[in-house]
Amino acid sequence: MIALLGILAAAAAPSAQDALGRWQTETKHGVVEIAACGPSICGRLVESDALRTNPQLRDTKNKDAAQRDRMLKGLTILQGFHAKSGEWAGGTIYNGDDGGTYQATLSLIDRDTLKVKGCIVWPLCKSQTWKRLR
Repeated sequence: MIALLGILAAAAAPSAQDALGRWQTETKHGVVEIAACGPSICGRLVESDALRTNPQLRDTKNKDAAQRDRMLKGLTILQGFHAKSGEWAGGTIYNGDDGGTYQATLSLIDRDTLKVKGCIVWPLCKSQTWKRLR
């Protein structure tokens, strides 16, 4: 019985491979590409409505004035995640709309659906559902 529980727990733990790829965000037709970053996973902003209009958009709302000149296209917005109990935890998500970085978790609902949850402090969280792009 204990061996069976161990096997089930190992099967439930996500691997970085499960989340790799391009994901359509819930808002602004954003596209985030998730890739392996050492033992973790990270994601960079590839496209959005605003970037299609102006590919040279800068991170003007960043709370750190020294970073406000960096380009939004290609910016790493997800980082520091590790697999934990069927999700990726311990990471952060950067929101270019308000310049804030938030604690985040990523959970696969199914092969093509990713729940992204960012929190100022728990329980003050907001979730989005991202769809895998093929």
